[in-house]
Amino acid sequence: MSANQGFRLHPGAAQDIIEIWEYIAADNPQAAQRVREEILDALRQLVSFPSQGHKRLDLTSKPLRFLTVRSYVIAYAPEEVPLLVLSIIHGKRSPRIIAATLRARE
Repeated sequence: MSANQGFRLHPGAAQDIIEIWEYIAADNPQAAQRVREEILDALRQLVSFPSQGHKRLDLTSKPLRFLTVRSYVIAYAPEEVPLLVLSIIHGKRSPRIIAATLRARE
């Protein structure tokens, strides 16, 4: 995904999308495609309304915001131009894992 869409994916976030698709596609490729498209649609909407997500001070002190799409939490930097997506991770993951992932991708 490139900046011409108004956002850019951290390499780790791009890998997150691939892994989400692969995991779901193992059982249902059509569902995997739907989830991928919902995530990408949400990212496109964030470009116009970057403040729609919420802050998670329990995960990071950085000015990041978080948006949930299905069971996945998207972490992004709303003030970056183009909007920077740092991670897309399952919401049931431990907050420690999410925080560690964000620290590693800053």
